[in-house]
Amino acid sequence: MLTAKDMIEGIEAEARLSSSWTGRGDISADVLAAMACVPRHEFIPEALFHSAYDNSPLPIGYGQTISQPFIVALMTDLLELQGEEVVLEVGTGSGYQAAVLSRLVKKVYTMENVAQLVVIARQRLQWLGYKNIDVIWGNGCQGLPAEAPFDAVLIAAAAPYIPKSLLGQLKPGGKMIIPIGSQGGAQKLELLRKLAHGGVESKAVLPVAFVPLADQIVSDASLQV
Repeated sequence: MLTAKDMIEGIEAEARLSSSWTGRGDISADVLAAMACVPRHEFIPEALFHSAYDNSPLPIGYGQTISQPFIVALMTDLLELQGEEVVLEVGTGSGYQAAVLSRLVKKVYTMENVAQLVVIARQRLQWLGYKNIDVIWGNGCQGLPAEAPFDAVLIAAAAPYIPKSLLGQLKPGGKMIIPIGSQGGAQKLELLRKLAHGGVESKAVLPVAFVPLADQIVSDASLQV
């Protein structure tokens, strides 16, 4: 069974191997430190604890997954966070990506459309002591206008196109990282930067495989969210 140290070494190795795609041969020390501090085993089903620190995605139920550690590290690193940002994440899942982001920024708003996952993520993050994360049940494609604009936006699910509402909630100079493509088809991770005049610079980073970004919320009458 691998350890958190093994996971970090795996992230570093994959960063070197994928440098021809990403244009960077390493992940910043701050991001690696955040990854090392977040206990990934707490964000997956107990039956999968033996695989917690493998460099691979894992199922978390409700048709969702916790992303491969390298992809979590890379997406976080590409945002080049400095510590005072307010970030929007779309696709909370188990809360793992939000927990990593929370160690690098001032505030994280994370949105999830599946009510059951919202309840689980809130309870988990509260129990683990994360104070600067708000987990919100809603349609992530619409973003969170009440808290916008954001310094950075991270979308942890694949969209067929860039949601205009999310781009509109990004500050000038801010960055967005998003997988673009269809489920089962070709997907690519794209990094966008919003320019001062409202235009966008875009760069394809590398091929990826994500669950699709849903455009409607999933309710459960038995839950209070």
